[in-house]
Amino acid sequence: MPDDDVLDTVASGPDGILAGLAADQIWVDMSTVSPHASRDLSERVRAQGAALLDAPVSGSVPQVQSGTLTIMVGGDEHVYARVEPVLRELGAPTRVGENGQGLVLKLAINISLAVQMLAFSEGLLLAERSGIDRGLAIDVMTQSPIGSPMLKARAGLLLELPDEAWFNIELMQKDVALALDAGRRLPVSLPSAATADQMLTVARAMGYEKRDLAALFEVLARVSHDEVVA
Repeated sequence: MPDDDVLDTVASGPDGILAGLAADQIWVDMSTVSPHASRDLSERVRAQGAALLDAPVSGSVPQVQSGTLTIMVGGDEHVYARVEPVLRELGAPTRVGENGQGLVLKLAINISLAVQMLAFSEGLLLAERSGIDRGLAIDVMTQSPIGSPMLKARAGLLLELPDEAWFNIELMQKDVALALDAGRRLPVSLPSAATADQMLTVARAMGYEKRDLAALFEVLARVSHDEVVA
């Protein structure tokens, strides 16, 4: 489910999941929604004698295809033990704590995804504008200490942005906004997430909301051109 409201709609009502959830059944929710909404839902599920696990995933198209998603699970450890073999078919699950904590860890990861792509795009644009070939710069940068698995996997997308996004700008900003909200509730300062959120807002205003996160490079290039012209 893409957000809290959609999850609540799917859960509630005469045809919702809660209406058909029997005692001792397990609902594994793999949505990326707010931790507090998931915890509230877990209480509603528990009141029916059933159990909810939040189990968001980290990974994109290549990890889905290879069954190597990273799965962060929040909820009762005995409930987790019952579904762990099923989750292993999708990737590498880990129970990280109680309800909502799987989502907190997923948001923590997605902060880094957004910030890494923004920082990498800044460095790449700096190199290209100085006269260095973009492909050469990508090769050297991804082989350097900054070359995370995510950046290496998306390297080709910075040369040719695909029509079909692996993970689009709109969903990325939704997750960054959830992380910022979680930070305010704890409280934890998240300055790099806030900066990424600002650039994602610019990207959406330019019409990139359905394009892959790698589009941040193109957005920066356009913004930088406009600043130079001005």
